[in-house]
Amino acid sequence: MASSTILSRDVLRIDPAAEAERIQRGIRRAVFSNLRRRGIVVGVSGGIDSAVVAALSTRALGKDCVVALFMPENDSSSDSMQLGMLLAANLGIRTVTEDITPILSAASCYRRRDDAVRAVVPEYGPGWRCKIVLPHASDGPGYALFSVVVESPGGRITKVRLTADAYLGIVAATNLKQRVRKMMEYYYADRWQYAVAGTANLLEHNLGFFVKNGDGAADLKPIAHLYKSQVYQIAEWFGIPEEIQNRPPTTDTYPLHQSQEEFYFSLPLGDFDLCLYSHDHGIPEADVAEALKLPETHVQRVYASIESKRKATRYLHMSLGF
Repeated sequence: MASSTILSRDVLRIDPAAEAERIQRGIRRAVFSNLRRRGIVVGVSGGIDSAVVAALSTRALGKDCVVALFMPENDSSSDSMQLGMLLAANLGIRTVTEDITPILSAASCYRRRDDAVRAVVPEYGPGWRCKIVLPHASDGPGYALFSVVVESPGGRITKVRLTADAYLGIVAATNLKQRVRKMMEYYYADRWQYAVAGTANLLEHNLGFFVKNGDGAADLKPIAHLYKSQVYQIAEWFGIPEEIQNRPPTTDTYPLHQSQEEFYFSLPLGDFDLCLYSHDHGIPEADVAEALKLPETHVQRVYASIESKRKATRYLHMSLGF
C-alpha cells in the first residue's frame, strides 16, 4: 500500500452472504463426504464465534443434524448459558447440557489453580476470585508479562505480577477446562456418529489462542480463516440475536470476568484485526497508526507481539512423528 489514506477497516469487509454460502458448501462436503458423519456437535459458549459456527452448520446440514452442547462449570458466567439457549432456540437446534464441575473438581483443577495463585498472593482462599491479565499495548515498552488480579471477599482488588512458575501453574490448571470440554464434545460425536466443529477464528487460530488437544481440536474449523470483524459481519447478516452480537468477547474461564483483550490480545479485537492484516501484508506501522488513530509506538508493540505469539505457540500446530 503506497499511502496511509487508503488503509481502513474496509480492507476486511466481505460479502457475508457469499462467504456464508461458500463455508456452508464446505461444511456439507466435509461432514457428509469426507468425514462420513451424520451431523455436527458444536460447543456453544454464548459468544459470537460459536454462535456463527452453529448458524453456519444449521444452514448447511439442517437443524436436525446439529447439536449445541453446553458445558458450564463452577466459574462460568450465567450469561453464557442464557445466551447459548437463546441462540439454540433461534436456530431451532437440539441442546445438551453437561455440567463439567464434578470432573474438574475430581482432577483438582480449582485446587491446583488456587495453589498457584497463592504462590504470589498467600492470603488467596475461599471466597476470593481471580483472573490473569496482560498489559495493554499502550502501557509502554518491555516484555508483556502476566499479572494476576484478585478480589477479596470484601471486594478489595489487588494486581500482582506473576512469577513464571505461578503463571504456568495457573494456565496448566485452567487448560483442564478446555480439554474436558473437548472430551465431552467427542463423547457425543462418537455417540451419534457426528463431527466436532471448532469455533476458533483467524486471530485465535493464527496466534495460538487455544489449548492443544482442547479447544484447538476439531474435525473441521469453519471460521479459522475469518478475522474477528468478519465473524461479526456474518453474524449480523444471519441475524444472530443482538444480545450475543453485543456481548464483549470473554474467555469465561476465571472467577473474575476476563476479556480476551486483557488476557491475550492487549488491544480491542477490531484494532488487532487490522494490525494483523497489515503486519502480514507488509504495511508500515505508521500507516496503521494513522488509520487507527494510535501512536506509532503502540502499533510497533503489537507487531512485535504478533511475532512473539507466533514463535511461542508454534508448537500448538505441530504433530511430530519419527
